[in-house]
Amino acid sequence: MLRAQALSVQLLGRHPVTGNSGKSWHFLDLADKTLDLPDIEADALIHTASLWLLPGWLEKFHARGVRRVIAFSSTSRFTKLASASPYELNVVSKLIAAEEHLVAECERLGIAWTIFRPTMIYGGAAGDRNVADIARLIRKFGFFPLFGAASGRRQPVNARDLAAACMQSLDRPESYNKAYNLSGGETLAYVDMVRRIFETLERRPFFVRIPITVFRAAVFLARLHPRFAHLTSDMALRMQVDLVFNHDDAARDFGYRPGRFDPAYLKDLN
Repeated sequence: MLRAQALSVQLLGRHPVTGNSGKSWHFLDLADKTLDLPDIEADALIHTASLWLLPGWLEKFHARGVRRVIAFSSTSRFTKLASASPYELNVVSKLIAAEEHLVAECERLGIAWTIFRPTMIYGGAAGDRNVADIARLIRKFGFFPLFGAASGRRQPVNARDLAAACMQSLDRPESYNKAYNLSGGETLAYVDMVRRIFETLERRPFFVRIPITVFRAAVFLARLHPRFAHLTSDMALRMQVDLVFNHDDAARDFGYRPGRFDPAYLKDLN
């Protein structure tokens, strides 16, 4: 999207980028604070890694010309405040601290900042740890476990809609020095979201409703696999809870218009 607007793009990350992006890729492990930035200049930074990796780097980016920052947090900072999981509470604490640090440092350095807090993200060529993980469970076992009615409402947001939000807000002063909750364009019950994933995979929806004790045991076993290490038993309880956020301010300030939940990309994932 950036290149389509004839903008020069430099990519920073721990893993090489393939294809036509290879020439503009630079290695940088944000977790290693002893490193320096590659020899690049930039006007703006779009930070899509974990927000808590950014503290300690803003002054270095500022020295390379950055005067605009768009960074991603998560609505989890609100929805998981009462979690019983130490892991999730730690994530919430790190998100809140990172947001506060970003605001303070940007204001000190004179950088225009915008924080995006998406709801459940899905899509992208490499998949995700939300919808794609549900699809992997369905493919592997042929059913999906539910706790209770699973009627809590969700607003899945496509990664491409979030990328479009970055483009729309990049040069919009109305979005400067503000934080936005970015939800998807459709609200549906958790069970209906999973049902649509079944249908996309051309599988008959098959749900197994299990007691919370059994669910916790299943999560414990799943966490033994690195792919599912982020799962918690609180996820079962949240199936009954509405995780709904208004994005009217983003629509007003920079024309944010997310689409309905469409997991068609799952057909191309293994």
